[in-house]
Amino acid sequence: MLIKSFIINNWQSVVTQTLTTITIIASTTIPVSAQLLRGAGASFGRTLYERYQVEYERETGKKFKYNAIGSGGGIRLFANQSIDFGATTLIPTPIEQNQMKDGLLMVPTGGSAIAIVYNLKDVNTNVKLSRDQLVKVFTGKIANWQQINPRFPNKEIQVVVRSGSSGTSFILTKYLQAITNGKVEAKRQPDWGFEVFASHSQDAAIAGEVRRIDGAIGYVQTGVARKNKLSLARIENKAGRYVEPTLKSTEKALASVKFKSDFTTENISDPEDGYPLVSLTWLLFAKKYLRQEMVDANRELLTWILTKGQNFNEQLEYTKIPEDIAKKVIETANNELNVSSY
Repeated sequence: MLIKSFIINNWQSVVTQTLTTITIIASTTIPVSAQLLRGAGASFGRTLYERYQVEYERETGKKFKYNAIGSGGGIRLFANQSIDFGATTLIPTPIEQNQMKDGLLMVPTGGSAIAIVYNLKDVNTNVKLSRDQLVKVFTGKIANWQQINPRFPNKEIQVVVRSGSSGTSFILTKYLQAITNGKVEAKRQPDWGFEVFASHSQDAAIAGEVRRIDGAIGYVQTGVARKNKLSLARIENKAGRYVEPTLKSTEKALASVKFKSDFTTENISDPEDGYPLVSLTWLLFAKKYLRQEMVDANRELLTWILTKGQNFNEQLEYTKIPEDIAKKVIETANNELNVSSY
């Protein structure tokens, strides 16, 4: 009995020591950079960021989460420190930037286009919209498809727009402002000046509504339009050519974009060539974090996005960020992302 008791007691001691050792090893070998980063914001970049999620985890084993809630929502949650990074097609206002107590690093990730999508059953001809017609559709001055083309059906135009604070709405109204010499106001949440058919908080919902309603017209990021197999209107650009949103026409429009020192861009509201309704999209990172592991996790993510991640942009019809700009952003992140002193 004594021998049996001795064996059992020693076995329990060995197991306890072994488990303790495993616990210590596990706690020291799990990388702190495995921190799950949470992001939210623009639906304009949703297709791109969802692809980044998959590829980043596949390559590194690390995850981040992204929710498309609109640019305004992304800026608000980032300023409130409710998320680790935000996403936007809007450049935060000085007031918004002042609310970001831990600083702000704007990280451009790609460029894309806003497609004017429509649904006209039994019409095989591509819809072409002049600059004047585009303005009048989205200000309620044109309300019937025969006003666009006499051969189109005598059908009311059902305008579907984004609700809430939307970078997509801002891109569209900024373009309308440019081509009307300021008669249309560029706003995140426009007052369209007439009763629209419907408004939705997400591009996917707008796409679904346009697909459902004969006579509908709306605006969504190009990738969303193609995913939903919607008809895309050709838009008259500054040179007088009618252009469809493609990667090539978007690249032409963004070819002359100049970046400022904070990595925002000069005004691109009415480009000389290519497809006219274009924008860049940015991620918002803080410059100060409470823990070193958060600094490391954010640096690693944005570095991957601006290097290996860029290889996926063109597959999704997003332009790449120029290599020299990407390099400068990474250098800035390495120098300015640090642990808070408080």
